[in-house]
Amino acid sequence: MNDTNLVDRMICAAAQAWKDDGEVLATGIGIVPRLAASMCMASINLDLMMTDSEAWLVSEPVPVGPRGDYLPRRETWMGFSRIFDNVWGGRRHAMVGPTQIDRWGQANISMIGADYRRPKSQMLGVRGFPGNSANHANSFFVPNHSPKVFVEGEVDMVASTGFKPERLPRGWRMEELVDLRLVVTNLCVMDFDGPQHRMRLRSLHPGVSVQQVQEATGFPLHVPEHVPVTPDPTPAQLDLLARLDPHGLRAGALG
Repeated sequence: MNDTNLVDRMICAAAQAWKDDGEVLATGIGIVPRLAASMCMASINLDLMMTDSEAWLVSEPVPVGPRGDYLPRRETWMGFSRIFDNVWGGRRHAMVGPTQIDRWGQANISMIGADYRRPKSQMLGVRGFPGNSANHANSFFVPNHSPKVFVEGEVDMVASTGFKPERLPRGWRMEELVDLRLVVTNLCVMDFDGPQHRMRLRSLHPGVSVQQVQEATGFPLHVPEHVPVTPDPTPAQLDLLARLDPHGLRAGALG
């Protein structure tokens, strides 16, 4: 399976993340999550909300890349104050790409290394991860599934809330605070619906085995008795992707 076929499959699988959300704000960080959210809004969950990435709510997803003569179909103003109303009110579902994820679903985009004062690699900082993870649903996109991403122990810097009780704020119950949905990688699709919120293998991409996924993951996964193959994109989905990504930018998303 070449990268173009794989990335199309991943986008279609990731689009299912928002399927049952109703009218929430979808945010996809990166081209694959952005196209997945766009596909969901255009064909699966028609109530889903997206912005033009500037300051407007749109009635249809805006294609990625140079727009040429395309004019976004703007519905209403969606500035930062209204974005934050959605965030704090739980009416948002973001798909993000952490550098590290651990068995509890805690994510890291801040730094790599054992000593926070002298990191091996300095990255973005925690940005909005703490508040976002505590206030609304989140899903993960990982273009290169490996033990460097799905780490054996705890992530080097806990930037977002997960299912580790010792890390939860005092007085909060896990069910009230943590809402983690899909994990889409270049090998498989996973979720957190295993026993005690253990990461569960949901589907395998064609040609990938359970053993390959487990060897690329630094902690034990919950593997159901039957793990299906991630579905092929339909002709209608491929046509929609061609409209959402007219310049084929997604082809380089896994490089």
